[in-house]
Amino acid sequence: MNARDLDASASVTERITAAITQAIVERRLMPGTKLVEQQLADIFDCSRTLVRQALNQLSRDRLVKLEPARGAFVAQPSVEEARQVFEVRKMLEAAMLTHLCQRITPAQIKQLRAHLKQERDAIGRTDVPGRTRLLADFHVVLARMQGNEVLAQLLTDLLSRSSLIALMYQSSHSAAESQSEHEAIVDALEARDKRAALKLLEAHLGNVEANLRLDPRVQDLKSVLQP
Repeated sequence: MNARDLDASASVTERITAAITQAIVERRLMPGTKLVEQQLADIFDCSRTLVRQALNQLSRDRLVKLEPARGAFVAQPSVEEARQVFEVRKMLEAAMLTHLCQRITPAQIKQLRAHLKQERDAIGRTDVPGRTRLLADFHVVLARMQGNEVLAQLLTDLLSRSSLIALMYQSSHSAAESQSEHEAIVDALEARDKRAALKLLEAHLGNVEANLRLDPRVQDLKSVLQP
């Protein structure tokens, strides 16, 4: 296989990995869903070898569980793992806000306000996948404002696992509540009020964690992942 073929194969593997990850983040693929290699190969018009590579990557990211003789399944995090993920998020995001409060710029506040408007619009038109993605992306936007891509990627990975842990679609009420909490956090950042920002973040993540429900519905792969 030449370099061009290798690049093409890597691109397909990345596309499969990204599509499944996005479906998890948007809660279109629920924990426990079986990921059938041949079905994925048909959906993405590729070989099962490339599908297997993508599933192996997702397994390393802890988004997929590979079971001998049974196949691949969207992971089902335990209650203890859920607690630990949110514990790490609280520590990481508190340090992030502390840093931002000291140096956030008017241009960054404007960027956050624009993102908040997108959140409100998605909630207003009952765009469940869109609002779920935007509510998660708010935290990644904050991370990228640190100028640290490693931090942003780490938080992205944690948010993907948080979406798995959520185990059911957000209700409109809880989505609107999360959006309102984001607004308050940005207000505190604009005022450079570190104490208020940290208090609001702790309450926000606590509310998100408290809203988790168990609902392991299995979705049809083709309808979820068809490009």
